[in-house]
Amino acid sequence: MPCARCAAAEVTASGWCASCEQQHDTWSRQHAADIIWQAFTGAGIAMLFGLGAPLIGLSPLFGIVGVLIGTGTFVGVRAWSKRRRRQQFLTSALPRAYLPSKT
Repeated sequence: MPCARCAAAEVTASGWCASCEQQHDTWSRQHAADIIWQAFTGAGIAMLFGLGAPLIGLSPLFGIVGVLIGTGTFVGVRAWSKRRRRQQFLTSALPRAYLPSKT
């Protein structure tokens, strides 16, 4: 199966060749600050439930569940953002001097 991005013959487990994986890694470093808002979203939800539930008189068990919900939120938002950034990378153009081999 050829690379989904440049049609190179040898691909990795992701479906891309090693060169495209390296280009994606370099490109994604421009968006490294994405993890800040993702972590703050998860932490905010965890604090809202974890601190808010016992504060209004609910069982501390709701606080523990809130931390799990916050963690799940972080993991879900992170996965969604990684898929979105990968699609953005796919729609970007290949480098000008990049000529894949058709062997």
